Amino acid sequence: MRKIINSTYITLDGVVEQPHTWPRLEGRPADPRKDTVQTDLLETCDAVLMGRRTYDIFAPAWQARSGDPLSDRMNTIPKYVLSTTLKNPDWANTTVISNHAATEIRRLKEQPGQDIVQYGFGAVSTLLLENKLLDELRLWFHPLFLGKATSDDLLFPKGPATQFELIDSAIFNDGMAILTYRVA
Repeated sequence: MRKIINSTYITLDGVVEQPHTWPRLEGRPADPRKDTVQTDLLETCDAVLMGRRTYDIFAPAWQARSGDPLSDRMNTIPKYVLSTTLKNPDWANTTVISNHAATEIRRLKEQPGQDIVQYGFGAVSTLLLENKLLDELRLWFHPLFLGKATSDDLLFPKGPATQFELIDSAIFNDGMAILTYRVA
């Protein structure tokens, strides 16, 4: 059975919303390994799962990019968006799941193929946890506090108690760290 792997950017104060607006880590050495980790994840997956808010951020950003392995993969891979309001997605290879989301996601997991990556942490992730569909969680910790988050911006939504096992970690030159957990 395919795994669903969540990959989420998070600040040290728990913010997961709108990482594209976060301050850059100025004066810190760049680390190309981060791009390699992102590309490797996408290469081991053959589908992307996301909610409407993530779709609204990702679609215009990725559609404007091409010519590198990560962008080309993201623009051609099948994408599944959980939404009751998105009717006609304009991003190539996008399918909207508007009803029976847990059943449809379980059906996707049971199909042959590579793993499925899910970006962002919100209602979709909570649905996955509630239905025991999430297999792995990769938290990309950014070494900064935003200090202005609302409860809607944070990683900690209401959801089922879930135990995880740390299975991998990576630390980058700029202070970012990725902690990879498997659902126990």
